[in-house]
Amino acid sequence: MNLLDNINAPQDVQALSAADLPRLAQEVRDAILETVSKNGGHLASNLGAVELTIALLRVFTPPADRVVWDVGHQAYTWKLLTGRRGRFHTLRQKDGISGFVKPNESPCDAFIAGHAGTALSAALGMAAARDGGGGHVIAVIGDASITNGISLEALNNLEDAGGKVIVILNDNEMSIARNVGTFSRRLGRMLTSVRYNRIKAAAEAAGHRLHMTALRGVYHRIEQAVKSLWLRNAFFEEFGLRYIGPIDGHDFTALENAILSARDDKRSVLVHVATQKGRGFKPAERTPSQWHGVGAFDLGAPDTKADTPASHPRVTYSQVMGEALTALAERDARITAITAAMCAGTGLEPFARRHPERFHDVGICEAHAAVFAAGLAASGRRPVFAVYSTFLQRAIDCVMHDICLQNLPVVLCIDRAGVVGSDGPTHHGIYDIPMLRCLPNLTIMQPADNAELAAMLTAALAHDAPAAIRYPREPSEIRNEELGIRNESQNHPIPNSCALPILIGKAQVRLAPPHGNAIWIWALGDMLPLAAQVAERLSARGEAVGIVNARFIKPLDTALLSEQATDGAKAFITLENGAVTGGFGSAVREALSGTGVPVHTFGWPDRFMPQGTLAQLLEDAGLTAERIGMGGYV
Repeated sequence: MNLLDNINAPQDVQALSAADLPRLAQEVRDAILETVSKNGGHLASNLGAVELTIALLRVFTPPADRVVWDVGHQAYTWKLLTGRRGRFHTLRQKDGISGFVKPNESPCDAFIAGHAGTALSAALGMAAARDGGGGHVIAVIGDASITNGISLEALNNLEDAGGKVIVILNDNEMSIARNVGTFSRRLGRMLTSVRYNRIKAAAEAAGHRLHMTALRGVYHRIEQAVKSLWLRNAFFEEFGLRYIGPIDGHDFTALENAILSARDDKRSVLVHVATQKGRGFKPAERTPSQWHGVGAFDLGAPDTKADTPASHPRVTYSQVMGEALTALAERDARITAITAAMCAGTGLEPFARRHPERFHDVGICEAHAAVFAAGLAASGRRPVFAVYSTFLQRAIDCVMHDICLQNLPVVLCIDRAGVVGSDGPTHHGIYDIPMLRCLPNLTIMQPADNAELAAMLTAALAHDAPAAIRYPREPSEIRNEELGIRNESQNHPIPNSCALPILIGKAQVRLAPPHGNAIWIWALGDMLPLAAQVAERLSARGEAVGIVNARFIKPLDTALLSEQATDGAKAFITLENGAVTGGFGSAVREALSGTGVPVHTFGWPDRFMPQGTLAQLLEDAGLTAERIGMGGYV
């Protein structure tokens, strides 16, 4: 029988012998691979954190000890070993267990972990609220989250916040792509310093021999002096953290010894653990960035079946944006591209290869990226910040204060706008419209296809003011397949020309009704296929129906809206892949408020949407042709 079959709680891990641990680690990796190959998910980081997670559960007992994970990319082993083994096959599926840490899923999950950089701040709050009570507080920081601005702010507050915390720095030299920046280079020097590691090993061995003796305090003082004066690796110590490491993150003995030492120390401690992203699965070891987040794949032939951009048969909006921007940059030396550790995901790899001097990866620091872009724009450049919608939320203040207030020509390319399926509520990109629509000077648009995206990018870069372009993850034909639409749009190739005319603030009539007394459907980009289905149903009931590709969320084409309203429109329907509260439909209702024509808005309701396929989520929210088409709109 597998060891994993008998693991139902942390105490079961603690009951195993040391000799059993490598076998358990292999069984955990097998379980992760089996489920992720069927359901998709975050693979490489989770494979690298197996031994570390087992060691944590050997030393600490949640929920009495509170372990706070930074991003859920490394927490699948945690789920398997804390009572969710029996449901692990439902990972990322509708009504199944989440791909991220989720407190209402298990008492062992201390804090939600979907966005990077939050663990240390949350752990400090928990430690400060402990008031001398029992239990340890541990922050597990991985995938370069330590370089996030929130993490650095927490480091700055650590000594003043009060309360001991233990920080596990899971250093795999990667976020989604290879780490960048001075901080990561400093960590790299710690990992590779031969002199430091030899002396550290000897010092730690001596420390273990002096463990729980009267000489232990002497050892700690010597250790601190050596690190500060000779090894010059005292960065974390200056923030009030005793530094232990680097530790081999796949050596159970070294891990347990280091974590035990951190547990028993009265001070706050950072344990620097070196792990290999993709450990135990050769394709992920070779190319960890391609195996960070994957769709379902054939475990028997992983090199040919991985769901990576290189193997995807359809052209995505991300690819179109990257190729179009690269072409435009050939003609305009001012164009500069910025990413926050998401070069491949946002389609910027061609730009980085062709124009490396004008490409900037700032790490997991979205707020800095926005202000950095503002600085570039203030100096005559034309910066484009490509960012997932869910991560742009972290920089909204900077978009307002540093870009829009100064009316600087920064272009925000907002990828993954709309629901993103099985990643769930932490990653759905449905809030960018309400957050951005209220900001003066900002133009917001959404394309209906690849050619329109390239044209909008051209228009945005020529516009002497801030502009945002939002677009979904899926190519349009994939979305249509999920909606069951027969007349699929063509898979438009990446346009050769980026100069197709797009006039700021002008919508496009896609379907003209036979007369003015009509129901007008205004849809954003990826909702146009659904608009066509709704129009078909309404037409079958004898209604005259028109369809408008809105193109612009701000400024709205109020002239066209007014013309349709005064021409005897019965009603307006709006469709958006975004939060309906404060969204595009709200803007249309505001524009038509004095006309007396009813406006019916359809988008995602005022609640956090769960994980599930696009079709499942649309059905749950009532965003289907059948349910919209049966409404009374007169």
